[in-house]
Amino acid sequence: MMSEFTLQLAVQNLLARYVEAIDEDHLETWPAFFSDPCCYRVVSVDNHERGLPIALIHADSRGMLEDRVAALRKASVYEDQRYRHVLGCSLVKRIDARTVSAATSFLVVRVVRAGESSLFASGRYLDRIRYGTDCGDPSFEEKLVVLDSRRVDTLLAIPI
Repeated sequence: MMSEFTLQLAVQNLLARYVEAIDEDHLETWPAFFSDPCCYRVVSVDNHERGLPIALIHADSRGMLEDRVAALRKASVYEDQRYRHVLGCSLVKRIDARTVSAATSFLVVRVVRAGESSLFASGRYLDRIRYGTDCGDPSFEEKLVVLDSRRVDTLLAIPI
């Protein structure tokens, strides 16, 4: 079993690699951060607090995440943009020997190709992370993205 310190570092490393894949436009690697089956949802804080199931994005398998990336690359039309994530420190709690929960605050800056930057989203990740045998190969069983805002100002094309 990992020490608390090692566990904290492992979770922060997983999250750093996750946002790097998004921020550096390596979206084809994004689904590999999830187990299969998995749950990826983006919800407003209001819906989350009220326990409402309505989500801006909902996927319950790695295949659905792969389809989302394929659609972004081949079918979707949206303004040329990228994100830059800023993560807070994660609050990690052990669930069992191979599973942890983590709550991490985030900010996402949206950068359009013309060079303008603006705050796109703030909120927190509520994650359930599962480790493989011998505590290796962590992946997200569940990633709940809780947005502080009630609405998104533009198309939510790229994952958060």
